[in-house]
Amino acid sequence: MDYALTVFDKSGELLLNESYTFDTDQEAIDHGRERLQEESYMKTTHRLVRSGELLLFYR
Repeated sequence: MDYALTVFDKSGELLLNESYTFDTDQEAIDHGRERLQEESYMKTTHRLVRSGELLLFYR
């Protein structure tokens, strides 16, 4: 399945925009959290989606 991880700053500027493929939602969620931690974006507005379904969100 295809997933998209995006991160925005308060002005709406796109900071991170990645797409990837995993077999399960949990694999994608785990990877998304790892990427957010690597980039220090855990407390920055972000979302992880699959086919329009929101899997992770922080505002």
